[in-house]
Amino acid sequence: MMTTTSPTTTAPPPSGSTPPRRGWLGPLLLRLHFYAGVFVGPFILVAALSGALYALTPQIERAVYADELTAASGDGVPLPLADQVVAARAHVGDGPTLLAVRPAPEPGSTTRVMFEGEDLGPSETRAVFVDPGTAEVQGDLTAYGTSGALPLRTWVDYLHRNLHLGEPGRLYSELAASWLGVVALSGLVMWLIQLRRTRGRAKARRQMLRPGSGGTSYARTRSRHLGIGIWVMAGALFLSATGITWSTYAGANVGDLRAALGWGTPAVGTTLDGAPAVVDEHAGHHGHGGGAGAEGDGVDYAPGAFDSVLAVAREVNVNTGQVEIKPPAEPGTAWVVQEIQRSFPTEVDAVAVDGRTMTVTDRVDFADFGLVAKLARWGIDLHMGSMFGLPNQLVLAALATGIAAMVLWGYQMWWRRRPTRGRPGDAPARGALTAVPWWGRVAVFAAAALLGVLLPLMGLTLVVFLVVDVLLGLRARAAAARSGG
Repeated sequence: MMTTTSPTTTAPPPSGSTPPRRGWLGPLLLRLHFYAGVFVGPFILVAALSGALYALTPQIERAVYADELTAASGDGVPLPLADQVVAARAHVGDGPTLLAVRPAPEPGSTTRVMFEGEDLGPSETRAVFVDPGTAEVQGDLTAYGTSGALPLRTWVDYLHRNLHLGEPGRLYSELAASWLGVVALSGLVMWLIQLRRTRGRAKARRQMLRPGSGGTSYARTRSRHLGIGIWVMAGALFLSATGITWSTYAGANVGDLRAALGWGTPAVGTTLDGAPAVVDEHAGHHGHGGGAGAEGDGVDYAPGAFDSVLAVAREVNVNTGQVEIKPPAEPGTAWVVQEIQRSFPTEVDAVAVDGRTMTVTDRVDFADFGLVAKLARWGIDLHMGSMFGLPNQLVLAALATGIAAMVLWGYQMWWRRRPTRGRPGDAPARGALTAVPWWGRVAVFAAAALLGVLLPLMGLTLVVFLVVDVLLGLRARAAAARSGG
């Protein structure tokens, strides 16, 4: 990601000859690639390593919390949800508001009865794990979001998302996601330019296509940087694009754009007059969600209503084991039964039920989602590693590890090309922008302005790069003047 070349002094061409045209795009991208790699590289490195760790946490979570997740009674016939809700209520007492129930998704697993709790963050609930065969409580843990992440995975998730620094910490991940795509694309274009220049030079092409080839230590490092970079290119662009949708400022811009174009994701209306709604796919993953309570707001229902509402939903469009049942959030609203299966095939159908009459008031089917809404759902699930289970997680871990290695190899090249021992490597030669034709400058500034609007943090740091570049140029000019004097 951070290929660098030290300025070299070349002999002037023989009299009467025309110097070869090297083009302006490569040098310009190289300088941008260098600055982004040096200054944003640490953020990308942390995001990649924490992301690789998060990708592997589902398996670790199942091992660490096996007592809570596995029913002691085995895969026997489950008791009614009413009995399980009563057991969970007896465990927590009358105070906490019941927010939702997730029936055991498969034989041998436990039911989650989810309550409000003290000292919980946004989208966090107090999950009571009930053996569906005996209605005995097997655990009481904090769960997070739609994914139902338990404390260990939630800790890693917060590390990846905001470094445990709260909302200000999310700026780090937004910066990493915004620049990762730019760095990857600039690296790809430079690779294609260099590949074209090596036409007919088998050894040079081999170093670009075969990671680790080359005679010198620097050449081998550069070969790894180039070769592995091509392999992780598509994945890096995907992680950048999907990661941006979680971010504070760029994510809000993406959401506003989708809303303006009518590309939002539909959700069931909970008001009993059937008003439509729109849902945020990231709800429960970036600090939204959580919801208001039921009993605490004066809504009265019997525990047996959970069984009745689920039975109604099963007759409509709920046909998977991974389901969440939410009681009315306030008087005059409906129950919601939502599929929460994020693995392939995606099952996120939902139905709203009037608890007084047990009639369906609204329904949403994933098959009826628009293309953009479907792509958003699939992109998020792939990014989180839930789409294809363990293979998805292993690919994400390998991809994130490759991106981290790219950053480290970039710094290694920068250090090895240092002009004197003990100094870091020089930046690529200045003056690339002066060689750009007028139409190229217009295109460059227009692209930079557009990206700056859509990705505000990237635009701000790009301005910082330009200021640093100008200051370095002024310092170099002053040093040259002093030495000349």
